[in-house]
Amino acid sequence: MDDKELFNRIGLNIKVERTIKQLTQAQLAEIIGVHEKYIGKIETGKQNVTIKTLNRIARALNISILRLFEDKNSN
Repeated sequence: MDDKELFNRIGLNIKVERTIKQLTQAQLAEIIGVHEKYIGKIETGKQNVTIKTLNRIARALNISILRLFEDKNSN
């Protein structure tokens, strides 16, 4: 898997989990202390993101950070 595929997978997983929790990008951004446009870039796979930020996102969504790396299409 190349970097772009990984960024897209992580972004999609964040978007799915955020939607399940009924949070907007702005609400998630406020919880973790970043700008909502940053969340948008992460969700679209356009932004490289640190493990620290991924951990903050996972905690805000009340999920394991590992869930952000799962391939939802491999069933």
